[in-house]
Amino acid sequence: EVQLVESGGGLVQAGGSLRLSCEAIGLTSDDYAIGWFRQAPGKLREGVSCISLKDDSTQYLHSVKGRFTISFDNAKATVHLQMNSLKPEDTAVYYCAGGPAFLADNRWWHQRHSYDRWGQGTQVTVSS
Repeated sequence: EVQLVESGGGLVQAGGSLRLSCEAIGLTSDDYAIGWFRQAPGKLREGVSCISLKDDSTQYLHSVKGRFTISFDNAKATVHLQMNSLKPEDTAVYYCAGGPAFLADNRWWHQRHSYDRWGQGTQVTVSS
């Protein structure tokens, strides 16, 4: 059973950068996708990005394209989300989630119900 552990959240000024990490403990196969979601107070949880550990295919929420980059460090079984040019509207709790590899090539990648493993979440706060 895969356990997901996030790290790297924090407080940053607008225009700054943060890198989130999601370690997949117990991962034994690359037939897996890791997604990043975020949830701001009073809002629904939304998909931010997704990567297939099998072929590195990726998906991004339109509003983060060009600012966020998702990547997989195979040696450490860790997915990173590099977030640059952060905006106050990026403030949220960020969660990583695990699901089947095909999600990264599928239009349902941003649906939370497509994933069956979740991390505990990490807070990202962007001040103006």
